[in-house]
Amino acid sequence: MTLLPTSMTQPLCTDRLQLRMATAADAPAVWTFRQLPEVTQWITSGPTTYEAFLKMFADPQRLARTLMIELTEGAATPKVIGDVMVRIEDGWAQTELLEPAKSSQAELGWTLDPNYSGRGYATEAVRAVIDLCFGPLGLRRVVAGCFAANEPSWRLMERLGMRREEYSRASGLHRSGQWMDGMMYGILAEEWREQRGGA
Repeated sequence: MTLLPTSMTQPLCTDRLQLRMATAADAPAVWTFRQLPEVTQWITSGPTTYEAFLKMFADPQRLARTLMIELTEGAATPKVIGDVMVRIEDGWAQTELLEPAKSSQAELGWTLDPNYSGRGYATEAVRAVIDLCFGPLGLRRVVAGCFAANEPSWRLMERLGMRREEYSRASGLHRSGQWMDGMMYGILAEEWREQRGGA
């Protein structure tokens, strides 16, 4: 696994948001929405105490692959409203081709404060991150997955033009104790550029 470049010192700016590298100091703001049941039900790790959450969130490797979503529109100071994981990883390759497949793709994941849902912020943020992946980071493929029951997540991926590549039956054990269906989406750099008008 490759981490986001430490040289990424400038935030990514969109019309209404900025995305910057996470720091341990962001933990209290992130905890306010990541502890909510409507968020916790879909994310991979859902610590039940702030202390456990802080230990997880402040891990240096986790921070190095996490971008904070900050609302700048109409705000005197940027306000944290979500986060995006960018996990750069090797693509699958046959043994003699392992080297060119190294650090060639990214898996994305995201959370958004439910108080800011329904306004297009998550779509705007993830679009900027995919631009980063296929632009400055020079990756060839981006993937993301979710529980099939997490309709807002897979609808966001479809709005961004990502292709549903897998629907798996009862493939993920949810913390409710139920085995749930899953989905995987992906998009290639050339598909993204064509969709964005060659940009």
